[in-house]
Amino acid sequence: MFFALATLSLSALASHSGVTFEHKDWEVACDNTLTCRVAGYAKEDDPSGSVLLTRTAGPGTVPTGEVTLADSAEDSAPVQKLTLWIDGKSAGDLVAADDNWRLSAGQTSALLNAVKGSGKVEFKGGATPFLLSGEGAYAVLLKADDVQGRIGTPGALIKKGDKPESGVAQAVPAPVIQAAKTRSGEPRSLTASEIAALKTRLLATVNQNDDDMCDSLVSPAENAIPENDGLTLTPLDDGHALLSALCWRAAYNEGYGYWVIDNQLKGKPVLVTISGSDYEKGVITDVQKGRGIADCMSLKSWVWDGQAFRKSRDAMTGMCRYIHAGGTWDLPTLVTDVKP
Repeated sequence: MFFALATLSLSALASHSGVTFEHKDWEVACDNTLTCRVAGYAKEDDPSGSVLLTRTAGPGTVPTGEVTLADSAEDSAPVQKLTLWIDGKSAGDLVAADDNWRLSAGQTSALLNAVKGSGKVEFKGGATPFLLSGEGAYAVLLKADDVQGRIGTPGALIKKGDKPESGVAQAVPAPVIQAAKTRSGEPRSLTASEIAALKTRLLATVNQNDDDMCDSLVSPAENAIPENDGLTLTPLDDGHALLSALCWRAAYNEGYGYWVIDNQLKGKPVLVTISGSDYEKGVITDVQKGRGIADCMSLKSWVWDGQAFRKSRDAMTGMCRYIHAGGTWDLPTLVTDVKP
């Protein structure tokens, strides 16, 4: 699910949707504010837990750490205490926080020092011990340092040096989206004549290839799209409406197309996405499974600002490792500040 993007300058990175990179049992996602989240796992055949290290951009910041244990059997007793062990020695108990466990600053530092080398990191107290893999950690931590401009500085996680901390990249403010109020109203199905008048204009907005197309518009009979999945119209405001239609279905996912158009259906429709999942009160969401059991997901959203739907979030939940239904972590590559 994750992929590595080409190295970007820091100014260019800030205008993109972030960087992701994975290697063996570790991965990193750095968002558009230059906050980096690094996740490490046990070996793939041992779905016992995961560690998340989060570091904001800027001089003098340090990573914070947390741990999650894999879902256990329903009749398993709750975990009362979780202890960090490094190279066979106790490094203290973690602090319970909601459904996860928090590492102290000292524990986070000790864990990092261990996984950068050949140290053994283990968490005991759950149904089974969680042995954190170190494979891939060095490369992934180095990528996080690279994105935040830390290589060669005292605060680097991997390649420390004496470059001044003042040269480290500053955090980039999240873009602000001013959400607009939308009209209430149920979607209505378009008539056959309305669909006929719109079809050519809608098709012109999608690429006619296997990666970006709307099957139901190309050949609805052949794709056997049920009638209740046909084109619908939902009012947005006094001048705009939202068109929607089921575009594709796969083994365990489906995608709806969403277009903005004028209320008279006379103008050029503007495509938002062909992989949407839902629309409610000015927000389009796109939630897709990485595989059928839904232990890894991708999540996107768009917010109506009165003129267009602006992308407000892009995130993944981490590797497909059987840890939690719905995904292990929230690893965004795009974050925004949505104001009502």
